[in-house]
Amino acid sequence: MRKLFLSAVSLLLLVNLPAQSNDRYFNAAEVARIEGILASDEMQGRRTFTPGIDKAAAFIAEEFRSAKLAPYPGTKDYLQSFALLRPRLISLQVQFNGEPADTKNVIVFTSKDTLLVNNTSGYRQVNIAAGDNFMTVARKYVGANANYVVVVDTAHARMFGNLTRLKSQQFQSEYSTIFVLSASLPANYSIEAIHSFTRQPLSNVAAYIPGKSRPDEYVIFSAHYDHLGIMSKDRQGNVLTDSIFNGANDDAAGTTAVIMLARYFKALNNNARSLIFVAFTAEEVGGFGATYFSRQLSPEKVVAMLNIEMIGTESKWGTNSAYITGYEKSSLGTILQQNLTGSGFSFYPDPYTEQNLFYRSDNATLARLGVPAHTISTSKMDNEPNYHKASDEIGTLDLENMARIIRSIAISAGTIISGKDTPSRVDTGQLR
Repeated sequence: MRKLFLSAVSLLLLVNLPAQSNDRYFNAAEVARIEGILASDEMQGRRTFTPGIDKAAAFIAEEFRSAKLAPYPGTKDYLQSFALLRPRLISLQVQFNGEPADTKNVIVFTSKDTLLVNNTSGYRQVNIAAGDNFMTVARKYVGANANYVVVVDTAHARMFGNLTRLKSQQFQSEYSTIFVLSASLPANYSIEAIHSFTRQPLSNVAAYIPGKSRPDEYVIFSAHYDHLGIMSKDRQGNVLTDSIFNGANDDAAGTTAVIMLARYFKALNNNARSLIFVAFTAEEVGGFGATYFSRQLSPEKVVAMLNIEMIGTESKWGTNSAYITGYEKSSLGTILQQNLTGSGFSFYPDPYTEQNLFYRSDNATLARLGVPAHTISTSKMDNEPNYHKASDEIGTLDLENMARIIRSIAISAGTIISGKDTPSRVDTGQLR
């Protein structure tokens, strides 16, 4: 008991607020309050495109409002609303130097029903060279804030068709991108694509604290607030007596952390760098919320992203610990751990690297652009009994340990927020 007390004191000495104020923002009662609402049956499992997730978004927005945070720029009442497009290609016609060309070598990303582009349209021409990481470079142009014709070296012929996977990550935009698999683009070309679209509305929830001395440098705290909703059967086809997948750990736990961190840093009010707090939608169905959000930012301005997912159960090392995905890809983890020296809390490298968790959560889009964007988690991915099950309820969580984890995230990020430390960038050449 004395050892635990001393560890807590060590943590508190690292911040400027008195102990009582710190405990006010990081305690099991506050965790239970927020978790109890987000993971309640009233939210109906927060499935994307349902009234339940809209209700959850309204709750998160109200939490930001009551903490007197500013809405993230470009949002309305903290909601970053956008439309997910489901395109269906009706026709594609391609001509090079007046002659028909193989349409299999052209892939069009657009939100326009009819798109006609030729060599006089003013589209920027860029190239993906033979030695480039094809998908990493291609992602930079899909959804970019400019019109592009991307000429892809034929060395990537086997991978070219994989671009169609990104078709499901299209959003309403005034810009279009055309990929052409060719050694070079002819002087005269014409490409006409006709699509039909299904448009589905979505919203991230985001708040903002402007930086005091470095307002154009951003630190992001994020989590996803959607889950699986209501199901009558499990994945094995068994009829369920409890049909609501509450998602208390996945990821009401991370969303709870973001809300608590937002309240804390707003009260502290001494951040040199600007802070963004965002709850992403549609992670479970493709990571669309994080993808859209990331495309609205200049990645070079983002100093760090701490994405928080499933921190409600103890890690494989027990309590007072968590792991960071992609630990070795930047110096973020090292900085966070150094700031917890003597606290009794430890951040470890991801022990489940074979599961590619670094690429499976909402940090991935910005990480692929070089941002030190990592996910913090405690989930035992080789043996987490309630993962994606109806049993993922608040009663299975260790709320005291959650409070300590959230407090440790706040303290460990302090030198990054103050501008003292800047994590190294992710090497995009090493990403897939």
